[in-house]
Amino acid sequence: MATLLISDLHLHPGAPAVTEGFLRWLDERARGADALYILGDFFEAWIGDDLLDLGDADPTGTAALAGRVAAALRSLADAGTRLYLMHGNRDFLLGERFARQAGATLLPDPSLVTLGDERVLLMHGDSLCTRDEAYMAFRAQSRDPVWQEQILAMPIPERLELARQLRERSGEANSNKAEDIMDVTPDEVVKAMHEHGVTTMIHGHTHRPAVHDLEVDGHAARRFVLGDWQPGIGWEIEAAPGHDLELRRLDLSS
Repeated sequence: MATLLISDLHLHPGAPAVTEGFLRWLDERARGADALYILGDFFEAWIGDDLLDLGDADPTGTAALAGRVAAALRSLADAGTRLYLMHGNRDFLLGERFARQAGATLLPDPSLVTLGDERVLLMHGDSLCTRDEAYMAFRAQSRDPVWQEQILAMPIPERLELARQLRERSGEANSNKAEDIMDVTPDEVVKAMHEHGVTTMIHGHTHRPAVHDLEVDGHAARRFVLGDWQPGIGWEIEAAPGHDLELRRLDLSS
C-alpha cells in the first residue's frame, strides 16, 4: 500500500476549483492509501478551531468549507488510511479539535518517519528560509504559545480581520523580496539532515517543486520539494513498497 504526501493546498472559499480538485483526488487517488501526510498550509488561513462553530454563519465561508473538507478526510480515515497534518505558515492555529473531526493526527514540524525502508525527514519548509529575517521573526512570534493564546482569546471577527491584514502584508512584503531570500538556505538543509541522521528530506512552502541532489556527511542525499495546488493542478509524492519516492504533477482539470 502506498503512502502519499501533499502540501500547500491553501484551501479557501475564493478558490473552489482547488477544493473540488482536492476532494476528487481524495476519493479517486488517496482512497486505499496506507497513509496521507499533509505538510502544512492546508488552508490559506486558520483563525482557530472555534471557527467551525459558525458553520454557514461564517461570512468568509471558511467554516463551511472546513466542515466539508473534514468530513471527506474523516471518510478516508474511516476507510483505513492514516492521516497526518503538519502546521504551515498560514494555518499554524489548526488544533486538536479539527484534527479529531477529520480523523487525523497533528504532526510536529519537523518529524522523522519511515517510508518503505528509508528514514525521511518531513518539514513544512518555512523554518529553512533563514535568510528571510523578517519572516523568521514573525515565525518565532506566531509559534509562541502565549501569543497564540492571546490571538485565540480575541473575538472571531477581530481574528478574521487580523488574518486578512496578515495575508495582505505578507503579499506586499514578498513582492519586494529577492527570490533567493524566500527559498531555503542550503546550509540549513544540510544542518537539519545531519542533525536527524537522514539522507532524504521532504518539504513544501516554497512552491518550487523539484528534487534536489546534495551531499550530507559525505553521503549522497535528496531534497524533495512539493508544489502548491492551483485550479486544475496538484502535486504529490508517492512512497510505494519496492519503488523509489516519486514527485508527480497532477492533472485535476476533470
